[in-house]
Amino acid sequence: MPRILMIEDDVRLAAMVRDYLAANGFEVGHAETGAAGLSELQRHATDIILLDLMLPDGDGLDIFKRIRALPQGKGSAPVIMLTARGDPADRVVGLEIGADDYVPKPFEPRELLARIRVVLRGKGGGATDAQDVLRFGRLEVDRGAHIARLDGNDLPLTSHQFSLLNAMAERPGRVLSREQLMEYAKGEPHPYDPAFDRSIDVHIARIRSAIEDDPKAPRRIITIRGAGYVFAKAQD
Repeated sequence: MPRILMIEDDVRLAAMVRDYLAANGFEVGHAETGAAGLSELQRHATDIILLDLMLPDGDGLDIFKRIRALPQGKGSAPVIMLTARGDPADRVVGLEIGADDYVPKPFEPRELLARIRVVLRGKGGGATDAQDVLRFGRLEVDRGAHIARLDGNDLPLTSHQFSLLNAMAERPGRVLSREQLMEYAKGEPHPYDPAFDRSIDVHIARIRSAIEDDPKAPRRIITIRGAGYVFAKAQD
């Protein structure tokens, strides 16, 4: 049974989420403060972390950095940030420092469950069927293992970034708008959000940093001004 740790000071919200996720096959732990969450992560293995950005003992972004700094990989689980903040820049910063996804409050438990399942699918491993690997010169997109490789080396992409790369790699040569990219990556239409366009651009920049020889002069993911992005068919 996958285990989730929710770091959230709103006890009523945490109880509602815990009951809903438990009914859908998850074990859910709860910590009301960042310090309690860090302590819990050191005691118990966790598959995914739900992290509120507004905690009584510290800013959620700082707590996120402390989670990632925990020894022996105890803070390496994927993180979905929960935010009620009105400034879209806070969400963008969360994505820039490595969060896997964010969910703005208020949210429907069903949407949160869908986001969790998408992120957890990115952790799957095991043997990969050859047809699940898309090859573009030196770049491989391994859909079975949910891993991208360049020159045989695994690339440091979050599960969401891999999903975006895969959405493009499955449609080489086709211009995709930001809305299309998000829909293909998540498997559902994305609701409007003022941080939406910026967050996609942040993820694309991260992907380029991983797969391009020169991210400032990209040859694999090309920007089509005013339209979106296109994944190049021919690559070295």
